[in-house]
Amino acid sequence: MAYSEDHIALAAEYALGTLDADERAQVETMMAVDEAFAGIVQAWAFRLGALNQMVGSVEPRPIVWENIKSEIARTALAQQPPVLADIAPPPIPPVEAVLPDAPSNETPQPPPPPEAGPPEPVHAGSDAIGDVAPVFMPQVHAPDPQVVRLPPAPVVDDSNLIRLESRVKRWRGIASAAGALAAALLVTLSLQLFLPDALPGPLRPTPRIQTVEVKTPAAPLAASAQYVALLQGQAGGPAFILTIDGATRNFTVRKVGATPEPGKSFELWLISDKLPRPRSLGVINAGDFTARPLLASYDAEVVNGATYAVTVEQAGGSPSGQPTSSPVFSGRLIETVPPSQPQAPAKK
Repeated sequence: MAYSEDHIALAAEYALGTLDADERAQVETMMAVDEAFAGIVQAWAFRLGALNQMVGSVEPRPIVWENIKSEIARTALAQQPPVLADIAPPPIPPVEAVLPDAPSNETPQPPPPPEAGPPEPVHAGSDAIGDVAPVFMPQVHAPDPQVVRLPPAPVVDDSNLIRLESRVKRWRGIASAAGALAAALLVTLSLQLFLPDALPGPLRPTPRIQTVEVKTPAAPLAASAQYVALLQGQAGGPAFILTIDGATRNFTVRKVGATPEPGKSFELWLISDKLPRPRSLGVINAGDFTARPLLASYDAEVVNGATYAVTVEQAGGSPSGQPTSSPVFSGRLIETVPPSQPQAPAKK
C-alpha cells in the first residue's frame, strides 16, 4: 500500500512524541489495523532512537508545571458557556404620574380597583372633588430571564485553515527531527574519525585490518654457477672451504685444517650489513663434510655480499642464537665456475 506524505509525517511525529491526544489515538488505531503502517512507525522510532543516546534527560523547573495548570484553568473557564440565570435583567424604567396643577389642599383621586370598570368622566357640576382628571398607571412587567436569547455567533468555515495549520505543524516537526538527526549523525561521524573511544561500544567503527603482502622476486644466482669461500684465521691457511651451488643455494662446508676443542663445537654464521644481527647457519659436524639448504630463504644479494664466519661455541651451538665469542675463521664468496652460456646454432 502506498502511503501519502501525511501518513509518513504522522508516523514520524508519533515516534518523536509531538502529537496531541486525538492524533496519537488515530495513529494507534491505524497501527492496530495496518501492519505495514505499524512497520513505518517502528522504522521512524529506530531512526530517531539514536537521539536518546546523545541527549540526556532535563528536569523542568517547578514554574513550568504551575504555568501549565494556570493555562488549563484559564482555557476551561474561557470555553465554559454563559449561564442564563447570571444575566441581569434590564432595569425597569420608572413611571411617574403627571398631575395637573391643583390646590395644595386637595388630594388626588385613587386609582380604581382591578375588578371595577373604566372610570366614568367627571362632568361639570358633579359631586367630584374639584376638577382633577383621573390618572391611569400602565402595568409594566419585568423581563422574564427564561426568554432571554443570546445572538447566534457567526459561522466561519475555517476547515481549510485548520488543515493547513496541521500540515505546517507536521512538516515543521519533521524538519526539526531531521535537523536533529543530521546533527547527531554529523557528531557521530566526527567522533568516529577523531575520537572513537568517546563513543559507546555499538557506535564505534570496526577497525579495518588490511594485510598487503609484497613479494619482490630475488635476483637468482646463475643457474649453473658455483661459489666458494675460504674460511681462514689470523695464522693463515684455510680451515674450512664453503661451497654454494647457484641453482639450489645449498651449501657444503668441508673441514680442511680446523681441529675442534674437546667439549666445543664450530658454528657457521652469515654476517651482512643488510641484516640487523648475524644469522646462524648451524653447527659444523665433526666429519669432513657438512651440507645444508639453509641459504634458500635469503636474498641473492645478501648471499653474495655476506661474510661467512666460524665461532667456537659450547657443544651443540650457541644457546642464545647469537655468537658468544669472536669469529676465529671468516671469508667471502668468490665465483669459481661461471654460468654456462647458450651456444649459438652451428652454421651450415
